[in-house]
Amino acid sequence: MTFQKRKNQLLLKNIQQQKQFDEELIKTQQEIQEQTLKNVGRELHDNVGQLLAFATMQMNSVARNAAEDLKPKVANASEALKESLAEVRALSKSLNSDVIQNMGFKPIIENEINRLNKSGLIEVSLKIKGKDQNLENKKDEIILFRILQEFFSNTLKYAEAETLKVYLDYGIDKLKIKVKDDGVGFDTEGAEQGSGMTNMKKRAELLEAEFNLVSQPDKGTVLTLIYPYRNV
Repeated sequence: MTFQKRKNQLLLKNIQQQKQFDEELIKTQQEIQEQTLKNVGRELHDNVGQLLAFATMQMNSVARNAAEDLKPKVANASEALKESLAEVRALSKSLNSDVIQNMGFKPIIENEINRLNKSGLIEVSLKIKGKDQNLENKKDEIILFRILQEFFSNTLKYAEAETLKVYLDYGIDKLKIKVKDDGVGFDTEGAEQGSGMTNMKKRAELLEAEFNLVSQPDKGTVLTLIYPYRNV
């Protein structure tokens, strides 16, 4: 009995150590990913954005001196440049974690939804219930946003959806997030656990949030997250 008790204690200790190691590994991966995305976001804003801004100024100069028959084409090119610049700036915001922290959770979600709507690839709506409040834990805001980004990305890649609906329900002690698309769906039991789904689950675990993904063929996919407000 003494031997079995010590054996069980050792097994429990090993399990706890493995769990702690896995959590630290996920956090490290998260930090590396965030730094990479931050660098890409800065490059888009500072370099690509500046080049597009300069090209827009040059095109406006050309438009003032262009022949009448060329002005419509120049105007179309100028408008395309303006839209590209706006897209680059919106995308750079969604990649840079510093910007996400400064903007807050709700504004960055709105920024991403506006970006998706402008793309013309899908129609996205947002409904909010309860009093909007900034999350005290800024790192949690980033992780929650990355989970939603992963879902949005999967919807665009695989779902063949026409609409995407996002719901934010601010409760007293928790935030409930629900995202639903009207795509082709898939069999969750038979589906391969790809990196996208795994990333979403692991990130939700870091937040101590409830994670539920429901989908059926031809019935779309629904993601539900219940995040308990955390101060640490």
